[in-house]
Amino acid sequence: MSDGAPLLSVEDLRVHFQTEDGVVKAVDGVSFEVRRGEVLAIVGESGCGKSVTAMSLMGLTRGPNAEITGRATLGGTDLVAAKESELRKVRGNEIAMIFQDPMSSLNPVHRVGAQIVEQIQAHDDISDSDAKARAIELLKSVGIPGAEERANSYPHEFSGGMRQRAMIAMGLSVEPDLLIADEPTTALDVTIQAQIMRLLRKLNEDRGLATILITHDLGVVAQVADRILVMYAGEIVETGTLEQIFYDPQHPYTWGLLGSVMRLDRERSDRLAQIKGQPPSLASLPEGCKFRPRCPHAFGKCTQHPELEARAGDGPHLDRCWLDAERKRSARTMKSGEIGLEAA
Repeated sequence: MSDGAPLLSVEDLRVHFQTEDGVVKAVDGVSFEVRRGEVLAIVGESGCGKSVTAMSLMGLTRGPNAEITGRATLGGTDLVAAKESELRKVRGNEIAMIFQDPMSSLNPVHRVGAQIVEQIQAHDDISDSDAKARAIELLKSVGIPGAEERANSYPHEFSGGMRQRAMIAMGLSVEPDLLIADEPTTALDVTIQAQIMRLLRKLNEDRGLATILITHDLGVVAQVADRILVMYAGEIVETGTLEQIFYDPQHPYTWGLLGSVMRLDRERSDRLAQIKGQPPSLASLPEGCKFRPRCPHAFGKCTQHPELEARAGDGPHLDRCWLDAERKRSARTMKSGEIGLEAA
């Protein structure tokens, strides 16, 4: 992991949408940084705001009903304040995004190689033959066998894992500084998931990229992430290094996410632990701690909204939970079946 200056710095990002049901606070005061050579994982349940955060960096949430405030600085450009013409220059060249469903992202009536060529020529003044040669090299670099022949295949002729690799190749086609991967292992079996994660880690190290990995599954990021942001109801509820989040989690929501991951080093139970209830409506958020209605450890002070602070005594490890360290330690060793995780 790089210790240099941040490539991307996000400060108090807020993305609110006006709807018939009121203001939906999809992202509500999110701040983070990511450096070259670093993999930052953003995790949380569906609807927690992680994909909206990423799409806002790309300028894809702008519209008449959207209010976007804060700063997101990449290479001297504020992505929030930038005009659409400026963002078009940034997309692809400096920041690229791999979307969740490659079958929806790839055009089914065009060959895979031609789509990568089109991406390259949209940003570089390059001949057809040189662009095709680069597309083939990109397919090779992401592990597509027989890349020369496969470049002439249509998306439906690729397996799910190969389509995802093709999307990664397309994202890397003009050598961006920041790569965002939104649920890159969706609908893939666990073996292919592991291959895609190893590929992203290797590309990150070989090319010196900054990578943001978005997922709902903490198990997916265990071998690749350097730091983790845990999001709930539009805000960050815990952030820390991989070791801090996995071995010393501080927020009950993080305990729930960890408890729902299958563990091969523990005795099998009838069912995985689950987080009771449903995430709140982002148009009608609860008072105080947003996780309070679902948290079995809530008490009186939880009606006040906690700030994201270093409550565990370690600066890089921040959380939003009013429980003191001793109560957290005790609660975290609960038997699985509610929210809980044995200390590792």
